[in-house]
Amino acid sequence: MSNNEQNIRIGLLGLGTVGQGVWKLLESRGDELALEIGARLVVAGVVVRDASRKREVDLPDGLLTEDPSGILEDPDVRIICELAGGTEDALLWTRQALTAGKTVVTANKALLCDHGEELMEMAEKHGGRLFFEASVAGGIPVIKALREGLVVNRFDRIYGILNGTSNYILTRMEREKAQFEAVLGDARDLGYVEADESLDLDGWDAAHKTVILAWLAHRKWISTDEMIVEGIRKVTLDDMQFSQEMGYRIKLIASIRLLGTDGRLALSVRPTLVPLDSLMADVSDAFNAVRLEADIAGPTVLIGRGAGQDPTASAVISDLVDAGRAQVNQTQSRSRAVREGDATELASLEDISQEYYIRLNVADRSGVLAEVAGAFSRSGISIATVIQRDHEEDRTASLVLATHACSEATLRSALEIIGREDSVLGDFLVCPILDPE
Repeated sequence: MSNNEQNIRIGLLGLGTVGQGVWKLLESRGDELALEIGARLVVAGVVVRDASRKREVDLPDGLLTEDPSGILEDPDVRIICELAGGTEDALLWTRQALTAGKTVVTANKALLCDHGEELMEMAEKHGGRLFFEASVAGGIPVIKALREGLVVNRFDRIYGILNGTSNYILTRMEREKAQFEAVLGDARDLGYVEADESLDLDGWDAAHKTVILAWLAHRKWISTDEMIVEGIRKVTLDDMQFSQEMGYRIKLIASIRLLGTDGRLALSVRPTLVPLDSLMADVSDAFNAVRLEADIAGPTVLIGRGAGQDPTASAVISDLVDAGRAQVNQTQSRSRAVREGDATELASLEDISQEYYIRLNVADRSGVLAEVAGAFSRSGISIATVIQRDHEEDRTASLVLATHACSEATLRSALEIIGREDSVLGDFLVCPILDPE
């Protein structure tokens, strides 16, 4: 670069696993990034909670601080890279930066899920920008695909594996015939599991990402309270065996669908039976995958590592490059108006119709299958497949049923009736069956 090279000063909020990965890339690839941007990204300060803590990277003296105000209030710091995690401090800092007209790059999916609409409006009002490529699917450029590469398209359906931890657990359970708790322990040891384990195990991490994708695809912010969100805790080795006998594999699938002629929007995160011969079934370990079904470009599938220092840091750097180019070109935030054909209403449980896998634990005695089948029949639900496995040691049985297409509302009503039967023991598992077409 020439001696007249422009510098763009950035502030890093947080220096955890991802933050350290970003620092390493800024140091090792700084010259290349400067050529791409037309300016050099210069870190003006790094905010941490404990400046005395030992880290993998060594920073120049005076760069670390525990006080974010100096960076947030410095008019020469034009880009704030928020990697602190959590939502309380992150929301306060992001609001302050956007109000000052700064650009914010964040990997914080929970922040965007809960406050994305407000932050987008704030960026537009004050002339800032908000970039969040790293918030969904780590190193997979799914957000860039929706915002740029496929921008002219409409999407009837988007679905995929958005949580690497749950996919890792399900993969190892099936591959090694290992119990859930044993694999979960290994995942903890490897650092795959969030401190709040419900984010990974109960589907909330994937739900946050689904909300972000739904906004990008349909210009509508949905609360996770308006979604069907279920995790993987109930999935057993028996479920994996039963599903394979039926030609499927169990994955935690995030789904965004437009239903009906008026395009009502249905969002969910659920353990789902995926056909063994589909590409999604082969996505294993901590990998993520997203299928975008576009009306013009057709289906696009993106697969890659969904978490970890390097993939997430790579996505953050991608946003920093875009943010740097915007600074060089003096471009501002642009309104993302609702387009013709975008969803305006949420689908009801009556609108959601699909095939289901149901596994019940029942007393091993005559007449139980007839009781269950009768309850489904009276509810108008047709059964396609039945598998029964007796457990002689405790005189119970696993009863597995696959239904023909029925509404979510009808199925829930039938299961409520069945759950009151004395012959049905404990909780049961319900999984949609994915239609890959």
